[in-house]
Amino acid sequence: MTSSRRDFLKKAALLSAGAILLPNNLLATKSSKKQSRRTNSKKMSLTFRPYDLRLNHTFTIASYSRTTTPVVLVEIAYDGLVGYGEASLPQYLGETQTSVCDFLKKVDLSQFSSPFLLEDILTYVDAIAPKNTAAKASIDIALHDLVGKITGQPIYRLLGLNPDKTPATSFTIGIDTQDIVRQKTLEAKPYSILKVKVGRDTDKMLIETIRSITDKPLYVDANQGWKDRQEALDKIFWLKEQGVVLVEQPMAKTDLESHAWLTERSPLPIIADESVQRLTDIQPLVGAFSGINIKLMKCTGLREAWKMIQVARANKLDIMLGCMTETSCAISAAAQLSPAIDWADLDGNLLIGNDCFDGVKVVDGKIKLSDRSGIGATKR
Repeated sequence: MTSSRRDFLKKAALLSAGAILLPNNLLATKSSKKQSRRTNSKKMSLTFRPYDLRLNHTFTIASYSRTTTPVVLVEIAYDGLVGYGEASLPQYLGETQTSVCDFLKKVDLSQFSSPFLLEDILTYVDAIAPKNTAAKASIDIALHDLVGKITGQPIYRLLGLNPDKTPATSFTIGIDTQDIVRQKTLEAKPYSILKVKVGRDTDKMLIETIRSITDKPLYVDANQGWKDRQEALDKIFWLKEQGVVLVEQPMAKTDLESHAWLTERSPLPIIADESVQRLTDIQPLVGAFSGINIKLMKCTGLREAWKMIQVARANKLDIMLGCMTETSCAISAAAQLSPAIDWADLDGNLLIGNDCFDGVKVVDGKIKLSDRSGIGATKR
């Protein structure tokens, strides 16, 4: 009985490949929900636990430093299968392990008889409380992993994406002393693009130190650290001469006027990071930025990230897919969308020493998606 029902679910899902992430999914209608409740007595169960990620190096950006990142690991069990999810909690998001666990205690998945009802389930989760985007992302990721496992397919395949079109990922070098920056640059030899955190009075030293070792393309992320737009523009022209490809969030996230001024004059693309979190943030940024950085922890997960990609494309915005410090669980989830974007910064799992998942790989600097079902991550 269990096997035949799984076969039915697999066939039904594959007939609508890609629909699981689209807003008008027929599987999420009220009629299908009623039918599912009549015919299926299985229920989803949610468990979660806190976990601390240990960074290989102290990670410093314009506004703070850290040596660990707290996360919450999530599992959703259904019919003998388990979907994995994760909430990563850098301090600027305003979430903690306690707040995430408190939020997840409010989530009652037993009212939904099928994990395929993604639109219904995630709309319900989003309405439990405002914000809490990483907590919501952990549910979203686990559900997508579960649906992929039921169908026996990776998420990128259900979306119709070509795994050969994944981009290279950058490898991040945080703000540090000259000697440590040199060490980090040498350690980043396997990666074809470097991302450099700037935003303090050491910006020039950082770039020149890296350039003394390698001529790889660079992404620069100021994390709102620059205060004067003319000085920022002067820096950007100098950075272009140093082989920098793009600049993320040069100024304060609310200062759209200065960003629009910069974008109009800059020789490099200006990418919004802190200025954009969710779908509704995109439209006000059109004209102020060249592109946006989408992160699962900011936007509540894969479902909204996919919608953001469509809206960004419609508005002719370039797209970066980014991350927090995360295990290979959340990184593998984000990587499922990578064939659809322009730039990837999916290195959060490469910066830690206690990754408890095995997932997406980086081969010759390029993201390599596997044939594993769901998000492609397994527990170590």
